[in-house]
Amino acid sequence: MRLLETEAAARLGEAREGFSRAALSAVYGPEAVAAADRGDYRALLAQCGDDRLGVWTRLFVIGAPVPAEAAAAAFAPLGLDEAVGCGLLAADRDAVTAGWGAQFDGDRLLFSDQLPNTTGGRTREHVLGIGGASKLLLDLAVRDTAGNALGNALDLGTGSGVQALALAARGLSVTATDLSGRALAFAALNAAVNGLDLELLQGDLLEPVAGRRFDLVVANPPFVVATPGGGWTYRDGGRAADGVAAELAAASTGLLRPGGTMQFLANWLHVRGRDWSERVAGWFPEEGARVWAVEREVLDPLDYVRTWQRDSGESHDADQAADWLDWFEANEVDGVGFGFVGVRRIDGPTEVVCEEARHAVETPWSDRVEDWFATRERPVEPEALWESRLRVADGVALQQTAVLGGEGWDVDRQWLQQSHGMRYAEAVDPVVMAFMGACDGRAEVRLQVQLLAETYGAEPAMLYAQLYPVLRRLVERGFLRLA
Repeated sequence: MRLLETEAAARLGEAREGFSRAALSAVYGPEAVAAADRGDYRALLAQCGDDRLGVWTRLFVIGAPVPAEAAAAAFAPLGLDEAVGCGLLAADRDAVTAGWGAQFDGDRLLFSDQLPNTTGGRTREHVLGIGGASKLLLDLAVRDTAGNALGNALDLGTGSGVQALALAARGLSVTATDLSGRALAFAALNAAVNGLDLELLQGDLLEPVAGRRFDLVVANPPFVVATPGGGWTYRDGGRAADGVAAELAAASTGLLRPGGTMQFLANWLHVRGRDWSERVAGWFPEEGARVWAVEREVLDPLDYVRTWQRDSGESHDADQAADWLDWFEANEVDGVGFGFVGVRRIDGPTEVVCEEARHAVETPWSDRVEDWFATRERPVEPEALWESRLRVADGVALQQTAVLGGEGWDVDRQWLQQSHGMRYAEAVDPVVMAFMGACDGRAEVRLQVQLLAETYGAEPAMLYAQLYPVLRRLVERGFLRLA
């Protein structure tokens, strides 16, 4: 399936030259563009004319009709009949409106079914554009793995090609798959319009790349827990419950070259009486994976159902909502988590770390991911840490709260706070606080422990046994650095 033949797609790419976010800011002003981002189009409407930039802006940013004559000039060398025939534009008497959406990703322009200023009312074969989830995955994608430059990448469930084109623009050889022929048609069109090459394969999830391995795998799959509200290709993976995420996790090590990284977005169930992290950890092979699973939010079943009914324009369907909620109740589901999973291919037993991160984190997330994996590639076992030198990481501050007592202020709580990076907070006791006060990267841990033991009248080995798990956690969470 093709939306436009390659030669016509190239002419569309020529027609869109000059239509960019930078051009909008330069011509109409950054304030007008910022207002449009919030849904206030008054400044743009007041300035947009029938020139090429004005026509493209009215169609694909504002979502307003334009005269057919002006559109014909603005889309040359692509003919107006071609634009209407493929669905890019919709004719309405002497005017045309946008039939597709067009969104900016840096210097790239991506077409999709995501019309401007619309929500819900989608067809079941709807092809998404750039949304919140895809922006998160764009921000997450690592630049290299284990210090090695990336060579080839796989985008599972590419949709309109958002992730695949971003990776191709970085110089990677990119394979992109999707079950939807319409999605692959948009991905092919967007590759041609932006002058990039993709290998596009149609099939269900992992099937098109069976037996192949990659340096980097990314996936924004149809992860919605859609029983019984299924049938939407862009969101429903055709697996029971959160089976899409479980399938990706199980296949992760088989898709990756040594040192390679896989990153995917997922929903997972919070089942009554069971920690969600146990459920997620159980998805992975016993050997070969180092995993970081981060939960960014959790919705209760009602909020979850209503969110996805609004997304598909089915908010009116009370029977569907009731059936969906009954399914959650029958399966003892208290909530649905959303987050991302990063997997690094390693030699040795699998290690899975699951955590919740609801707070604001310093972006790009790719730096956080690379830091997390890099930290765990250095030895922090008891013997190694004993001989190491530690320093307090930049941006770490000690915070305290105190209550007024009979003899003045009494500190009742103290914690370490990061000003950047993951921006973790970690409670510490006076012994740990005293230890960290001497962490300037010059003395070995064993010497610090011995001095601290003398101060507290403790046996060094016993003190280190108590300190070690705390110090390891502080190293792994970036409060302490190995000098």
